[in-house]
Amino acid sequence: MANRTLMYGEGLFETVLWRGRTRKLYRHYQRLRSSAEFFSLECPDFETFCRSIEQKTKEKKDIYVKACLFSYGRHRYYEEANRTSLVVYAFKHRKVSEPKNLCFSNIRRSSSDPLLRHKTTNYLLNVLVKRDALKRGFYDCIFLNEKDEITECTSANIILLFRDRLVTPHREGGLLFGTSLQAIMERVDIKEERIKKHDIKKASSIFLVNSLIGVLPVFRVEDKAFHTDKELLDHLMKVLLEDNSL
Repeated sequence: MANRTLMYGEGLFETVLWRGRTRKLYRHYQRLRSSAEFFSLECPDFETFCRSIEQKTKEKKDIYVKACLFSYGRHRYYEEANRTSLVVYAFKHRKVSEPKNLCFSNIRRSSSDPLLRHKTTNYLLNVLVKRDALKRGFYDCIFLNEKDEITECTSANIILLFRDRLVTPHREGGLLFGTSLQAIMERVDIKEERIKKHDIKKASSIFLVNSLIGVLPVFRVEDKAFHTDKELLDHLMKVLLEDNSL
């Protein structure tokens, strides 16, 4: 039986800041289950998902957890998997809080690519782009699609403040709609819009959002500097913290 995740990248994963069976954790599980259905992969139930993480973390909290759903089956690339295995990895969480700088990726994404809407183990493009950003002296790259629209960074969604209006790139532009962004948008008025590359210079503040960094301010995108709205930052972080609390 072939490891189809190893051979073809046919697998899924969720990155979690483990704090117990929180509302935020269930968001991760729901996304995993939904993506598993899309790719015709067996997915464990929520209880099994939680127990697997609890056994690995040994009741410790604030742990960086990576829950991977690996697939197995016949070796031909076009055949469907007939078995999956949930494997959990646990790492020490290193908190990041200082503002970061970003650049634009030279590689474009296609808004019609269905893989972008799922957190798959086929992650090599993100790896290459992140490495390129670091080599260029930046924290991360912003992906653009074929329409010159901003989508996301290699592992984070983006929130932009335009005067008194909060916006985030529209999911139909080709991106992974994150669980942290979802949690914030349920309590904060943030609109999904199609944002062109040149529009970013009109923003007053920019934030990165994902499960490990929480909400992280951006102080510069290439040659354009941005102000951090501290009151807004604190509010967004509070909302996210409450979603991941027991």
